[in-house]
Amino acid sequence: MATDFVFPDYHGGSIVNLMCSITGAYGWHCTDYPVLDGLAADQLAETHNLVLLVVDGLGYDYLIRYGDGSVLHQHLQRSITSVAPPTTATAVTTFLTGLAPQQHGLTGWFTWFRELGSVLAVLPFKPRCSSEPLGRSGVSAESLLGHIPVFDRLQVTSYSLCPDWLAGSDFNRAHLGRAELVAFHDLDDCFMRITEIVRLKQHKKYIYAYWPGFDRLAHTEGVASDVTHQHFLELDSRFERLIDDLAGSGTTVIVTADHGFVDIMDQQRIRLDEHPAMKACLSIPLCGEQRLSYAYVHHGKREQFESYINDHLSHAIWLHRSEQLLQRNLFGLGEPHPELLSRIGDYILIQKAGYVIHDPILGEKPSQMIGFHGGLSAQEMAVPLIRVSL
Repeated sequence: MATDFVFPDYHGGSIVNLMCSITGAYGWHCTDYPVLDGLAADQLAETHNLVLLVVDGLGYDYLIRYGDGSVLHQHLQRSITSVAPPTTATAVTTFLTGLAPQQHGLTGWFTWFRELGSVLAVLPFKPRCSSEPLGRSGVSAESLLGHIPVFDRLQVTSYSLCPDWLAGSDFNRAHLGRAELVAFHDLDDCFMRITEIVRLKQHKKYIYAYWPGFDRLAHTEGVASDVTHQHFLELDSRFERLIDDLAGSGTTVIVTADHGFVDIMDQQRIRLDEHPAMKACLSIPLCGEQRLSYAYVHHGKREQFESYINDHLSHAIWLHRSEQLLQRNLFGLGEPHPELLSRIGDYILIQKAGYVIHDPILGEKPSQMIGFHGGLSAQEMAVPLIRVSL
């Protein structure tokens, strides 16, 4: 077993445990997971407004390396881990359900759904080979995923804030429940809406807000780029104003993320078309993420598959049987989702530092991204826990 990657800390140090603290404060107690170390549910229950701001892609490593002197850094309490894989499709589902991947069953951007006989891009909720969301063909995200939104488990009024271009998506609607949907236009509008909701004095409130701007720039420009850092400074400035606006309101603001990032050099991108002997072993294209992939291998070619990676790609890939990592609690604790094993393939390919693997389907354009996530490096797995009581 490789020791150079990081498992999620489901025993009290992950975003799952953070959600257990939040849900426990408002009437629903997790059964398989403890609350977050140092953040008791009773303590959160005393606040009049609880704001959870998820900044997509803002890793702990980035905040320590580039955020020194920022307001976000000043209020940083500690690092916690994301879930596995640390990617939006999997981690945001944890924020929206209160469950680990072990229970909610979503294992990456591209997930094989045995129920449909198809690989789906989970967040846009469409088959990998199509631009049409499944909802238009009569398959609802609610019925397929079967999730109970975390907002339906809470005994307080809830709000879900997200960008207007995302608000009406099948995935978002499937996880809205009783929460009031609040769509915003840009960064300033997002923080203005949070302030407006907090100022509604009549009841306790849970406010979930999702900001994707940092993630989008880190993908296209690189997490270490000046463009991404400029956006971070704008985000930090707006966060400082939010703290001033909410002073004395009885509000607790928690800021965290779904994952961190690593930048990848072009020469370290493994293109599966250049490895036909390996590709011939697969029954379907690689699923999951480019930094952590699930391989579905023809039964008679498993030995050939293992030998090829060990002989030709061991410098870039840690190869593990999927069931072994499931048993080692990579995806969570307790009873697994009934389809979890089918959604993680026969093997899990964990990319080593600096590598990604891409297995495009016919007509799919090569990835032009610079920043990636989904692997098990500390940079991708560790996210900040920022907390301010006002």
